[in-house]
Amino acid sequence: MASVLDDCKQQMEATITALKREMMRLRTGRATTALLDGIMVNYYGTKTPLNQLATVTVADPKLLVIQPFDKSAAHEIERAILQSDLGLTPINDGKAIRVPIPELTEERRRELVKHVRRVAEEYRVSVRNHRRDANEFLKEMHKEKELTEDELAREQAKVEQLTKEYIEKVDKIVKAKEQEVMEV
Repeated sequence: MASVLDDCKQQMEATITALKREMMRLRTGRATTALLDGIMVNYYGTKTPLNQLATVTVADPKLLVIQPFDKSAAHEIERAILQSDLGLTPINDGKAIRVPIPELTEERRRELVKHVRRVAEEYRVSVRNHRRDANEFLKEMHKEKELTEDELAREQAKVEQLTKEYIEKVDKIVKAKEQEVMEV
């Protein structure tokens, strides 16, 4: 029974970690190296993550600087950033690529908040799916006479409490991100 709860908790924790990673990728008008984490660059015919081809640093709150390890890859890095859905325009000066982070408009901020809420709901559903899986496993154990009726009810209550905790964690992360997005 403890292993069922432990597995459920690990899966829910993985969901929270994935949500945090997803939230870091969202542009908030502030420069962060996480903005470029998902960028894949065509490097000699192979899709390669940007962070394996260059050093990305935050020069100031509105500017990212990319230093390619191989100067010949600068053009491909620039192209990959332009083709991404981030809406960023890199400036290649031959030695480094500068990526200014434009100020977000009020309308764009509201769209981002809606997007954050949609993403949050997907992660809440994921947490609930982990609850369902744990409860099904517990019911299976009860069916095979490994659990009594009282033990089943007690364990399901623990799973429900765990679900409630993780849904609250999702809500807390989302609320913080919404405030960050709406901050001018």
